[in-house]
Amino acid sequence: MAKKLLEGIRVVDMTVWFTGPLTTQVLADCGAEVIRLGTSTRTQGAGGGGRAINKKSITLNFRSPKGLELAYKLVAKSDVVVENHAAGTLTRRGMGYQDLKKVKPDIIYLSTCMQGQTGPYAAHAAFGHMLTALSGFNQIAGWPDKEPGWLAAYTDFVAPRFHAVSILGALEYRRRTGKGQYLDSSQNEGGMQFMAPAILDYTANHHVAERMGNKLPYAAPHNVYPCTGNDAWCAIAVFTDEEWQSFCKVIGNPKLAGDPMFATLLNRKKNEELLDRLVGEWTKKREAVDVMNLMQAAGVPAGIAATNEYQMEVDPQLKARKYFYELADSEGETLRGNPGVQFMLSKTPIERHFGSEMGGDNDYVYKEILGLSDTEIAALMEEKVID
Repeated sequence: MAKKLLEGIRVVDMTVWFTGPLTTQVLADCGAEVIRLGTSTRTQGAGGGGRAINKKSITLNFRSPKGLELAYKLVAKSDVVVENHAAGTLTRRGMGYQDLKKVKPDIIYLSTCMQGQTGPYAAHAAFGHMLTALSGFNQIAGWPDKEPGWLAAYTDFVAPRFHAVSILGALEYRRRTGKGQYLDSSQNEGGMQFMAPAILDYTANHHVAERMGNKLPYAAPHNVYPCTGNDAWCAIAVFTDEEWQSFCKVIGNPKLAGDPMFATLLNRKKNEELLDRLVGEWTKKREAVDVMNLMQAAGVPAGIAATNEYQMEVDPQLKARKYFYELADSEGETLRGNPGVQFMLSKTPIERHFGSEMGGDNDYVYKEILGLSDTEIAALMEEKVID
């Protein structure tokens, strides 16, 4: 079997909830040995929702002097450390970058928190749904006559992509120079990358982006339209005159393309409410998938508002790419529907298996990596250093 992309790289994972575990998940998928370091009071989100797949796990109370010493020994035999606590939290516990750099000079250490490690708001703590609001997404999501929309922890799923790239870059830098480095990630700033068009519009035109529902200034029709069935919808977006002409042919009304009320984008925008009603009258008589396929075949952007049931049970594209897969848990029960990876590597295909339960790899880490004896481990367990 081909060597995995990150085989031979060891990662100490001190993360919780979504952003951190999803970051180390990418590394684990690519073959890195990811060791989750936790205690019985630090488990929320560390393993749920598939975020422990392909990872190892140990229990260690590094707030005790002996536990901290063991953590240092593990870091000394590792390449990357990832943490996503509030700024300064691990530094106060002796596990900050400057602390670990002393035991492993070329360590690569990623800290990811709400707004980075510096600045007047660095100490602010929050969960992803607050951060999504801070990054500007809520302000532009929803309807013009209503309050800002609610997008939940959207930025939690944006940041890990930037983290993986920065860690890969740091590993390449270390390969060339022999030096490690500290990676300071602000999830707010990472999320704002997705706001770039709105920020550019303000920079150039001093226009403040506001909520506009499903509308777009330079496309019409541009909406989600009702289809046959219970709560079935299809999104359709027409940007160019060519697409508009194709759209009119698909709905069986080519003369509509030359109607003065709709012949140009400007006029379609002026009469958009009427246009949406006309489109809806056509779509509601058809299945959403059929609408999507007809539009796509004619070169008109369209996509169904997919449910989870459709994605898992029906979607032929996801089936063809084997996006959902089955895993057997420790009791031999097969669990279906685990989301796949976001990329395919032709030379180093990714395989997945359930990671260990908390503490499931204590023997491997403490004996094989750190060289402790059974007697030493038993004593540390008695002292609650290993819990």
